Amino acid sequence: MKILYLDLSSGISGDMFIAALIDLGVDARRLELELGKLRLEGYHLHVTRGHKASLEGVKFDVHLADEHNHGTQSHTHDHTHAHSHAHSHEHGRNFAQIRQLITASQLSDWVKEKSVAVFQRLAVAEGRIHGLPPDQVNFHEVGAVDSIVDIVGACIALELLGKPRVLASPVVEGTGWIECAHGRLPLPAPATLAILGARGIAVSQCGEPNELVTPTGAALLAEFVDAFGPMRAVVAEKIGYGLGTRDNQTRPNALRAVLGDSIIEGQAPEAAAAAHDWEIDTIAVLETNLDDINAEILGNVMEKALAAGALDVFHTAIQMKKNRPGVLLTVLCAEADADKFSELLLRETSAFGVRRYAAERRKLHREFRTVQTPYGSVTVKLGKLDGKVLQAAPEFESCKKLAEQAKVPIKQVYETALRSFPPSLLT
Repeated sequence: MKILYLDLSSGISGDMFIAALIDLGVDARRLELELGKLRLEGYHLHVTRGHKASLEGVKFDVHLADEHNHGTQSHTHDHTHAHSHAHSHEHGRNFAQIRQLITASQLSDWVKEKSVAVFQRLAVAEGRIHGLPPDQVNFHEVGAVDSIVDIVGACIALELLGKPRVLASPVVEGTGWIECAHGRLPLPAPATLAILGARGIAVSQCGEPNELVTPTGAALLAEFVDAFGPMRAVVAEKIGYGLGTRDNQTRPNALRAVLGDSIIEGQAPEAAAAAHDWEIDTIAVLETNLDDINAEILGNVMEKALAAGALDVFHTAIQMKKNRPGVLLTVLCAEADADKFSELLLRETSAFGVRRYAAERRKLHREFRTVQTPYGSVTVKLGKLDGKVLQAAPEFESCKKLAEQAKVPIKQVYETALRSFPPSLLT
């Protein structure tokens, strides 16, 4: 599988992302033809080559029809797109309408799914900020058109690039303020911060007095990037630059994208490229050896860690120095949360130190299906690899609720749900 590595030292926006992928080899004409399947009017694309701080790259612009002077205007960044009022505007589209536009198109199922998912991240973030359900978040006509082109275009470009695994450097944002439809707001923009926070993505600010990461850029990162960190054994085959509009003070306004292979454990690039379609991410593993902790305190620490968002917590019996029995307490968490859980272990246990290292995971693609049983509807979680279902597990809470209503053992509902699942999907 190919690797797409995004260098975020100068930030990311939707148009910069598409421009970088065009510079990597995505055919701009094919991209435009695919976007035509949306049957969206009122815009045309401009793709040009240019320079930012001596770096040559691609500039991608969406030129929008201006009803008032019968001309065109091009968009730059997208922090003004989302509109918070629940009432309908004469020239606006809300998230529900945008979702319908995408799903009714002739685009591929993958592009439809990913485009809606990216838009949903934007709508959920804006909805939480302004106290609205996601479907009621309204996008101005100008914002709606270029948001749709940027987001759907980004998904199309990734598909044309072969749907590589996406990795990225840590997220860096500027400082200062932005002027948008809601007034003067501090950086990071509220929607950007909410989108990144919902996915558990850490963000750091630098001295650049401009917005570097737009809400659309943040939503693309949250949807597609498996892991954030420095490059690790990436063989760069192509390097592309997506150029922004402004001239930054401390760094070039360009998104660098690297397409290549990842050499893992000494494998040749060809072997790495032949990987399965499993999901890959990186987590933090925290460990500490304990031989003098009360069992009740240990149980309380595990409950606190899980309540605080740990991915998993467990302890293992071990033998320590001088043949003392002890436990190895392990916490799995997102890399961004490692310091938080390290502090929890040091404060809540008798540990004098915590070991920390990164671990790369391989995960089955997860899907949820609903099956009908004599007891009611049960949600079943599926684990898929290379398009085949390898695991099927009825959700415990669904089974528990129905078992209590029917006054039967949970395992009876569980087994019935498995038998009710279409056998053809389990082969």
